[in-house]
Amino acid sequence: MRLKAGCDLVFDGPGRSPTVTLLRPRSGDAQWVCNERFRFDPSLHPSEYVDSFGNLCQRFVAPPGRLRLRADATVETDDFIAVDMHAPATPVQAMPDTVLQFLLQSRYCPADGMAALAAQITAGCAPGYMQVEAIRAWVQAHIAYRYGVSDAFTCALDTLADAAGVCRDFAHVGIALCRSLLIPARMVVGYLYQLEPMDLHAWFEAFVGGRWYTFDATQLQPRGGRIVLAYGRDAADVAIASTYGPLTTVALKVWVHLDNRQR
Repeated sequence: MRLKAGCDLVFDGPGRSPTVTLLRPRSGDAQWVCNERFRFDPSLHPSEYVDSFGNLCQRFVAPPGRLRLRADATVETDDFIAVDMHAPATPVQAMPDTVLQFLLQSRYCPADGMAALAAQITAGCAPGYMQVEAIRAWVQAHIAYRYGVSDAFTCALDTLADAAGVCRDFAHVGIALCRSLLIPARMVVGYLYQLEPMDLHAWFEAFVGGRWYTFDATQLQPRGGRIVLAYGRDAADVAIASTYGPLTTVALKVWVHLDNRQR
C-alpha cells in the first residue's frame, strides 16, 4: 500500500538549543520512500548524518522562541507483515555482526532479570519464531494498555510490576524477554496506518530464521501499513527529538492516510 504520513511538531524555548530529530524514513526491504518534505518555521538548514543503527538523523540548533517542524512522506509499504511460524532460532555464531548488539542489556531492557519468566512463557515452543510469538501474545494478555502509568524512567521490569503501560513499554518487555532467550530484538518507532488514537507508535522486531520479523503486542493480529522512522536497542536510541538545551515540545500532531492516487 502507499501511505501519506507525517507529523507536525512545535517547540518553544528561551534560548538556543542543539537538537537531533529522527523524522525521515529510509528506503529498505520493507518500505520505499516515494517522496518527502521537511520544513521549518522559521527557516533552518539542518545537517544530517546516519547513526550506528542506520537511522537518518537531522541535526540543528533551535533558535529562541517558537519553532515549528513539519515532516511529510509518501511511502510504499507492505499491506501485511511477514509471518513464519516455522522460522528457527538463529545460532549466535551464525548471526551477522550488526545483529549481535541487539542481544545486549540496555537501559530499558534488563534481560538478565527475565530469563525464568521467558522460559515459563515459551515452554513447549519450538526455538525461534514460535517463542517470540508466545512472548508477544503473553504481553498482550498480561499488560494493560494504560496512559499515565509509565514515564521516561520506566524499564521492562517496572512494566511487569505495574502490569500496564503504553506501546513503548509493551515493546520493552517483549525485547527483554527475547534477549533473555538469546534471540536478538530491537525497538522500532514509526507510523501505523489506522492506529487509534493516532500517534507515533512503537513495536519490536526479532531476528529469527536469519532475518528480522515484526511483532506488536498492542495489536490483536499481524498488521502491515507500517512506516519505520528509527531502530534502536530501546527507547533511548529512538527518541524522535533529543534536545540539549532549554527546549520544550508544546504540540505534536501525527497523521497517516492511504494514498489512492495511481502509481
